[in-house]
Amino acid sequence: MSTINVLNIHQFGQEKHSSDLYSNCFSEHLKRNENLIKTPHKHDFYLCVVFTKGTGIHEIDFNSYKIEAGSVFFLKPGQTHFWKFTSSPEGYIFFHSQEFYNLSFSTKDLTQFPFFYSYKSTPSLHLKTSELNKIVPKFKNINNEFHESLPYKNQKIASLINTIYIDLARYYSIEASYLGLTSPHYLSIFRALENNIELYFHTEYTASFYAEKLNISAKHLNRITKETVNKTTTELIIDRVILEAKRLIVHSNNQLSKIAELVGYEDYAYFSKVFKSKTKKTPSEFRNDYRNLNS
Repeated sequence: MSTINVLNIHQFGQEKHSSDLYSNCFSEHLKRNENLIKTPHKHDFYLCVVFTKGTGIHEIDFNSYKIEAGSVFFLKPGQTHFWKFTSSPEGYIFFHSQEFYNLSFSTKDLTQFPFFYSYKSTPSLHLKTSELNKIVPKFKNINNEFHESLPYKNQKIASLINTIYIDLARYYSIEASYLGLTSPHYLSIFRALENNIELYFHTEYTASFYAEKLNISAKHLNRITKETVNKTTTELIIDRVILEAKRLIVHSNNQLSKIAELVGYEDYAYFSKVFKSKTKKTPSEFRNDYRNLNS
């Protein structure tokens, strides 16, 4: 069965370094890992990259974002992405596991930062020249530390990463205004809902199931999701199913009927109807159009 490749940190040729951390100049990263990242893929880690030169498109879960000097991207584990460059890129990239961050900041969580609040958060940011000039030296400092063997190396890198996240959070333009308006309590429940949907969306489709997991009523959960993202719980579940279906339709060679089964639909005709109602295309049309556009 063909599935989307999930990469982990140790695959990036850094055996002598921590398996929870990676850093590189972006041009060197591309050159060394071309075979790993030339096709759409997922990660099991958090990623942050800043561009100082280059142009192109960064596609993240079927949304396209412009690459140019000043572009910053944030990826959470599980998101599917790939790069399409129209001129040679330069910049810095780092990624790390959840455990690496938690080891240094045990009382904090990465979801404190707006770009990691939710899978609904915009995963990109464009920095002004003055902001870019302040941020790039910090990325460079992380990269220098990573490639040296000095005492307290991981502690310093963790502090630098946290500082970069704080600075970027200050610059971050929250397109989804709910992140600034919704109460912290509602956001906490919403993030817990997202985590549960990630675990169970293949088999569980009812709001009542997730409400029970969160020890609240389905009515209250719907109130939270409507206030947070203006969608019902059921709509969020279906959105996640459709996203997974899209990933498999265009990034695998599985038969469409098999993909329907993988996302929980035994009746392909019904799956196709649901898929078209959400995307305005049948699964076959979606696959053909996407592959023609990106061939």
